[in-house]
Amino acid sequence: MAQTFSPARPPSRRSFLAVAAGMAGCALASRAFAWPQQPIRILVAYPPGGLSDEIARSIARQLSAQLDNAVVVQNRAGAGGTIAMGALARSPPDGHTLCFSAISPLVLSPLLGPVSYDPQRDIAAVISVMVTPVLVIGTPAFTGTDFADLLAQAKARPGALRWATSGRGTLGHIVAKLVALHGGIRITHIPYKGGGPQLTDALGGQFELLSTNVAPLQLRHVARGRFKPLAVGAPSRLAVLPEVPTLAELGFPEANLTSVFGLFAPAATPDAVLTTLNAELDRIVAQPQIRGRLLAANNVPTGGSREDFSRLIAEQSRSFRRLFESDKPDR
Repeated sequence: MAQTFSPARPPSRRSFLAVAAGMAGCALASRAFAWPQQPIRILVAYPPGGLSDEIARSIARQLSAQLDNAVVVQNRAGAGGTIAMGALARSPPDGHTLCFSAISPLVLSPLLGPVSYDPQRDIAAVISVMVTPVLVIGTPAFTGTDFADLLAQAKARPGALRWATSGRGTLGHIVAKLVALHGGIRITHIPYKGGGPQLTDALGGQFELLSTNVAPLQLRHVARGRFKPLAVGAPSRLAVLPEVPTLAELGFPEANLTSVFGLFAPAATPDAVLTTLNAELDRIVAQPQIRGRLLAANNVPTGGSREDFSRLIAEQSRSFRRLFESDKPDR
């Protein structure tokens, strides 16, 4: 149906000023949202060489292409991810600094001791990227063959078994502590700054046990007989390790945990920037090459909204707080 337009009357001075003010406001808003205006920096909470670092760099390359803007990756490893998260919290909230990390610096580390940031006040969730199973392995220094041997040796020699993780307050640390707590054993915790250095020492037999996120390199060493897979933290057994039971199957449901990784920004970052970042990153996580890389490493690609990721973090924070209040793992 055709629409007829009547000739317009000349605008009054009041309406002209209102339109002009509105246009000026739009121009100011447009200038305020001229993002990005400089290179974007992604802080990675782990050392170079691990799967997390590799995925973060893949995301950075694709984000740079989509935004036609430089994206720089900086590794800020150590202290279970709290070093990187603290640096993020101190960064200008302008959308030019992000952090790739597990959620443990937000939901676990504050329960273990003071941190330099407030997880709720200082950090904004941008997008969930992946869920990673946890693998408990015996190194060449471990003389047993299965999880039952781990428990038996730890009971026979309290504190003699050294259990390495990626750092105090990481999920691997909590898995070790919960196994010790509910198994009635005592182990010696060996914290590292990340997966790369601990893997080198694991191959050298510098400790007996290791909690690590499942990744191709670790699995290759399992296939070659260098590592003994003892248990997995996962909803069900992994297809790549069908003979290895979950911690829940072994009688440790409390320790049957998985790592959730994502990207974060300073909390005061404008909503418009966070929404744009979420949309761009969601496209990246959904790309076949990223999904294929994660699935090949036995990780589950996620993506989704900022709100869903924030809810997940809040739920896990409450869950771990209840766990600490009831079980009080060693701090």
